[in-house]
Amino acid sequence: MNINQPIPNFLLPDIKGNIHQIEQYRGKIVIINFWSCECPHSERTDKAILSMFVQWRDEVELITIASNRNETVEEIKNVSEARHIPNVWLDAKCEIANLFEAVTTPHVFVIDRDGILRYRGAVDDVKFRQKTPTRFFLDEAIESLLVGQLPTIQESPAYGCAIVREI
Repeated sequence: MNINQPIPNFLLPDIKGNIHQIEQYRGKIVIINFWSCECPHSERTDKAILSMFVQWRDEVELITIASNRNETVEEIKNVSEARHIPNVWLDAKCEIANLFEAVTTPHVFVIDRDGILRYRGAVDDVKFRQKTPTRFFLDEAIESLLVGQLPTIQESPAYGCAIVREI
């Protein structure tokens, strides 16, 4: 999936079994966060994403996609509820992770109101040798789109745990 190109519509169930499609969020900015209930990097960024999301709630939709084949629905449900993660969708066969070429948890993708992919990569600039974030790429991307501009940085390397595609 290429930056500045439309994303295809797709359907996934949420943790309650309700089917959703990405197309229903057209008109809003959408964050797609590939997520793991076991990954410490997902746990760390959950707090940052949720604190940012509070200020954008009216104009931005957060979709959390659980694609790890080794995580059960029950585990995903328990952890997402404990962390207050809204809107968790299940990608049991990694089809959407493969479509987006998502490699880690977290790996975020930002889609503008017209369904165009405008950012993909890390939530922030944390790396192995840099434990404390100094820059929040996700925040910068969303804030740019909210004022009608393209993000200055449209792609950054994702950092986290590898998505488990086979068990």
